Amino acid sequence: MRWLALAGLAAIGVCAVWLWGLGGADQIARQAAAGQLQVQNAMAGALRALQQGDTGAVLTLWGLCFAYGFVHAAGPGHGKLVIGGYGLGARVPVARLTGLALASSLAQAATAVILVYGAVWILGWGRAQMTSLADDVLEPFSYALIAGVGLWLVLRGARHLRAQFAPPAQSHDAVCASCGHAHGPTPAQAAEVRSLRDAAAIIAAIAVRPCTGALFLLILTWRFGLDWAGIVGAFVMGLGTASITMLVAIAAVGFRESALHLVSHRGTARMMAGAEIAAGALVTVLALQLVLRSI
Repeated sequence: MRWLALAGLAAIGVCAVWLWGLGGADQIARQAAAGQLQVQNAMAGALRALQQGDTGAVLTLWGLCFAYGFVHAAGPGHGKLVIGGYGLGARVPVARLTGLALASSLAQAATAVILVYGAVWILGWGRAQMTSLADDVLEPFSYALIAGVGLWLVLRGARHLRAQFAPPAQSHDAVCASCGHAHGPTPAQAAEVRSLRDAAAIIAAIAVRPCTGALFLLILTWRFGLDWAGIVGAFVMGLGTASITMLVAIAAVGFRESALHLVSHRGTARMMAGAEIAAGALVTVLALQLVLRSI
């Protein structure tokens, strides 16, 4: 098992060098953008067919929505960054992390629906104004939130690392012998609260910036009077995006557990604290770079 863990770490390292050191991420982004444009054109054709009475076109439309979400997520994006970074830095179970990836993608679709119909009904906006808001305001804001998540991981990892070198302290979370009540949360309860807080922060950081493809779809279906098809399609698109981010979640957990397999049980806590700091620093740096690109 040890050689398998080393091989996995080496493969991930080579992949990281290709992505960020040799321009692989830019190549993927260009290919993803071209694929998204092709799917958008096909979606417009399916919508025209649906408007003309071809009821079977709705299944084609939703299939294209899933494909768009998949292709969109295949390029460099903030959802994979925060899910992957959190999975590397915090020892969260794979089922919980994949569920978080799914919830984030669906929340992103809900943001698109709220933005489009709120802007159309309340402000009377069109596609250009909503896309400008998403690209010029919500995108840098989302990246800034992700940088905050990364910084949060760094600070939390530093606190955990400091605790590993501190002398053991008597716990104050047990049930009091005199009154029979606990005067504070147990470590397990505290971890659960932290996990819920983490989940809320991660979902918010991803969902605040809706997918441009979802905005395109929802505006078109609104104009064609096919609102229901667009709303369902936006969430199907979210499922397509989730299919990639869930794979990233599984890969992040696998990488983390492979790395932990190489250390002794005694060093696990310190290594996890160091991984939390490193992952948080990486997320912060990459997110700040994306902020600068988007403004």
